[in-house]
Amino acid sequence: MNTPFNAPTPNTKIPVTILTGFLGAGKTTLLNYILKENHGRKIAVIENEFGEVGIDGDLVLSSETEEIYEMVNGCVCCTAEVREDLVRIVRELVARPVRLDHILIETSGLADPYPVAQSFFINDPIAEDVELDAIVTMVDARHIAQHLEDLQLDGVDNQAVDQIVCADRIVINKVDLVSAEEVETLRGKIRGLNATADLVTSTHAQIDLSKILGIGAFECTQKLMEIGAEPAPHDHHDEPDHEHDPSVSSVGIAVDGAVDLMAFHRWISELRSAQADNLYRMKGVLAVANEDQRYVLQGVHSLVEFRASTLWGSEPRSSKIVFIGRDLDRAALNQGFAACLAG
Repeated sequence: MNTPFNAPTPNTKIPVTILTGFLGAGKTTLLNYILKENHGRKIAVIENEFGEVGIDGDLVLSSETEEIYEMVNGCVCCTAEVREDLVRIVRELVARPVRLDHILIETSGLADPYPVAQSFFINDPIAEDVELDAIVTMVDARHIAQHLEDLQLDGVDNQAVDQIVCADRIVINKVDLVSAEEVETLRGKIRGLNATADLVTSTHAQIDLSKILGIGAFECTQKLMEIGAEPAPHDHHDEPDHEHDPSVSSVGIAVDGAVDLMAFHRWISELRSAQADNLYRMKGVLAVANEDQRYVLQGVHSLVEFRASTLWGSEPRSSKIVFIGRDLDRAALNQGFAACLAG
């Protein structure tokens, strides 16, 4: 775990967005839209395909301001070797004389985003130059429901569910193919899996790029959307056909006050050791006793970062944290956090 005692410094790192989404969600269409738009940013796109032969690279338009890199030597979420290849490519991009404005990594439609995100928590010199901006998940408004209901999609786990659970922003694409009522029903199903991600809609993957690039989800989670609240009742009770993996849930805790730095550090370390497999994501913005800075917590499974961020303003000092994972013990998490509060 990174030391929590570092004072905030100006952020000059290149933001990295992980673009994920189940097969057919519209990721390649979105990439082509980005390549066509006159956004004025120099973006490098890294594509990872599941098959032995690369196809997506042939489907993506060429561009003078963006560069495309294909990884076809295996799924980036499955092997350490491929993740090392990803880090190598990023390292080469950073070393170029012309600085990039953004790096976009498109995963395979069958990929688990968590191991990809973990690549940016590693103790590597590259972490000094890049940082994870957000995990953006695209969903196919017309077809995603049937995949969410298939709890054993590949006999091991449901990637469609995992991709939604981990997202910082979710793009509901192809809304032109369904009714407004179907979109609202889908919103409820998504909220049952991820209560904190912002939801946006699109047709043909055309979207305001400021909604998916440069959103800083891993820099400072300022908007933790009423994280102390449970999902609205209709998310679970008013939809008899609403089926998703009941073991996946989120636990949000919000208090007015500060935490004891060392006590919180010990508790998070214990959680990381004991529940790494089931604790998919943790994120929070916390007030720390006797400290002027906000502290930001970001975690993906066993990899956790907890560090000082921006100064508190005139607003009340408060602490908010969200846990997302399988078979979470809500009572134990609340009790553990309460024990960390400063007296």
